[in-house]
Amino acid sequence: MFPGTALGVLFGDLVYTWMAFRLARKTGNREVTAMPLGLDTPSTIGIALVVLGPCFLAMKARGMGERDAAMMTWYVGMATMVMIGVLKLILSFFGRWIQKIVPQAGLLGSLAGIGLALIGLVPLVDIFGMPLVGLIALGLILYTLVAEIPLPRHIPGVFAAVALGTGLYYILGPSGFIGGSYSAPPSPDFHFALPIPTLAFIDGLVPALTYLPIAIPFGILTVVGGINVTESARVAGDDFNTRDILLTEAAATLLAGLTGGVAQSTPYIGQPAYKHMGSRSGYTVLTGVFIGIGGMFGIVSFIVELIPRAVLAPILVFVALDIIVQSFHGSPVRHAPAVAFAFFPTVARLLAIKLGNPDFVSPENFTRLLSVPGKALPELLVTVALGNGFIVTGMLWGGFLAVLIDRQVRTAAIYLFILALLTFFGVIHSASPDGLMYLPWTLAGLARQIPYQFAAAYGVLGLVLIALSFTPQSKELPLRA
Repeated sequence: MFPGTALGVLFGDLVYTWMAFRLARKTGNREVTAMPLGLDTPSTIGIALVVLGPCFLAMKARGMGERDAAMMTWYVGMATMVMIGVLKLILSFFGRWIQKIVPQAGLLGSLAGIGLALIGLVPLVDIFGMPLVGLIALGLILYTLVAEIPLPRHIPGVFAAVALGTGLYYILGPSGFIGGSYSAPPSPDFHFALPIPTLAFIDGLVPALTYLPIAIPFGILTVVGGINVTESARVAGDDFNTRDILLTEAAATLLAGLTGGVAQSTPYIGQPAYKHMGSRSGYTVLTGVFIGIGGMFGIVSFIVELIPRAVLAPILVFVALDIIVQSFHGSPVRHAPAVAFAFFPTVARLLAIKLGNPDFVSPENFTRLLSVPGKALPELLVTVALGNGFIVTGMLWGGFLAVLIDRQVRTAAIYLFILALLTFFGVIHSASPDGLMYLPWTLAGLARQIPYQFAAAYGVLGLVLIALSFTPQSKELPLRA
């Protein structure tokens, strides 16, 4: 599974490198920073949990042996990637249009919400879970990249933070002073696995259709994310063609699926942060080659086990800070409330992830809390629904409030009608903990109320705004610049 996925990343990074050199040559700007491409974290985890795992259990329940069930699950994973890749190929031609009509507050605000809740806060838990290692590494990152104070002899700040943090971990770890559990350096366990094109995914196409309603939202999320990060790069000074960025992402996902991969690739958040660190057109060559070759030889898994999470986490905190700051700086000042409003769906998603962790809440209790009757909808059910489809929701919430601030009241109503339509079928605000799309009348219990009540609320509010758009007050110029 991994070599094919790594090949997709290698292909995408090489194409993005070529795009960066092409843009630099076209504009005469040598400071162009390439768009980074890697695995999409939510879908990498999500596909494993809601497609591969259930598929494996279903195949065993049909009487298949463990190996046969595993092989069919692999074929289903490959077929899922191929179908997602085809979907992304189609959607890539609409990316530039979306980028033009959605305000920057929506495009950047949804990314900033991810930066705040998922990229920033989650790594902070790792840092303070091993404070003597993590906090020192974070301090060096803040010293060199945020405060922009050079180290002696111009030693790169990230390199110094990782080297010092890793050294402290292995020196102090055996004594128990680091505040967390210590593991000795892993023994190298390299291998060679060449990704070979195969049509084996065809055997998994029919059973993969069962999981397509689960997989499609993951594909849509990466397309929307690709649009958003391309806008983020444009604001930072690198105006890449949105269609080309998305087409490359789709081709990389297809290539992975055709060579055994089961995880989709995506242009990921942080291009302005890499620009801030001094990366330019060629860094993605190193990234792609390392991931591609390292994935085929098992080097990547060795490195991941060698460097403690508390040491790598500060880099993510810096990326999160850069994303959040850019979302406010890159949008008009009057749209700041819209940027902040776009944060909330990601915060809800973080809560749903944490509460869904069986180490925190038992699966039995989690299921019970989803259906506790009361005067209002169950709080956990609402939290889960608010968090499902968070990237799309954040973009639409931010865009809605931005155009409302600009007194484009009828356009704001259109955003609400779109939200209502997507909510009704579970593209966003899915009542399923797994984020499934559905026909709402097939739901049971309190979950069935989510699509009807949420969609009705958006729709009624849209009608209210249409009525208010005829008042003279709605046509007054915004008070804020």
